[in-house]
Amino acid sequence: MPSLDHQALAGRLRRLGNELRAALRTHMQHQVPAVWSRTVRDDAGDTIFGLDAAIEDLLLEHCHAWGREQHFTLLAEGLDPAGVPFGRPGTGGPPFRLLADPIDGTRGLMFDKRPAWCLLGIAPDRGSATRLRDVEVAVMTELPTTRQSTSDVLWATLPGGAHAERHDLATGAVRPLPLVPSQATTLRHGFATVANYFPGGKELTARLEEAILLRALGGWNPAKAEVYTDQYISSGGQFAEVALGRDRFVLDVRPLVHARLGVAASLACRPYDVVTWPVAVAAGCVVTDPFGAPLDAPLDVTTNVAFACYANPTLAAQLAPIVREEVQRHLL
Repeated sequence: MPSLDHQALAGRLRRLGNELRAALRTHMQHQVPAVWSRTVRDDAGDTIFGLDAAIEDLLLEHCHAWGREQHFTLLAEGLDPAGVPFGRPGTGGPPFRLLADPIDGTRGLMFDKRPAWCLLGIAPDRGSATRLRDVEVAVMTELPTTRQSTSDVLWATLPGGAHAERHDLATGAVRPLPLVPSQATTLRHGFATVANYFPGGKELTARLEEAILLRALGGWNPAKAEVYTDQYISSGGQFAEVALGRDRFVLDVRPLVHARLGVAASLACRPYDVVTWPVAVAAGCVVTDPFGAPLDAPLDVTTNVAFACYANPTLAAQLAPIVREEVQRHLL
């Protein structure tokens, strides 16, 4: 199969992310939070709020225009789970699959609390056999609150490197942004989080987190605040925090927690929430499943995904065995 043009695709995804960000920002500046947070659809997938619906049509419009020059398949929540094809077979370069999460972190953004992220990833089209590990181009664009004046854009190609830049939303100026994960070899005095966002398994998750931290720190010092948690309700946002050097470790085991509780089907992290894993990896982070194996799943919109993200290989070598053993002990 011919190779994808990584640079051209990364550029296209960056422009798409910028368009979605601009449209969303305009929408938020001219509406009230009650409009952003209204429920538009509440079907078998995640709840779709007014904020999501505001840019859903724009994503499809962009893909229709792109389809005049390129054949590809779009996968995104709320669309046909098999994907929506654009363009004619044979049009443009090699066909690919575009997995998109236009707003990852809706709940924080719709109350104007915290930025969300637009997540876009491209993999060579292998039909239904396409996997998350096949993603070769990933772009993540920060979707700011109305109080922010800047927005970060991170992208990567595999093979290749990771890049980042900061956009001034008032002037349009763009400057390079260092993409340097923490090189700390301990969690002490850093942020480390086990995702525990919503009701359902919170006690079990907290016991797992406590066990991991106690082993990682060699015990608890009640006189000190040694490790901090950040329940950022955005998987892409968590990857950005680690890649940018703000967090050292993130673990999301919600699918395993739900299974341990006997829940056959649940809402948790999906492949579109972690489609920008190449950004973290290319920046020097280590991204795996909770047991230390490479992160992987079908490239779809329905599979639940558990993951671990470590800031650097040294930290991963120390923590991954602890995480694996405690996950097995508490959840299996």
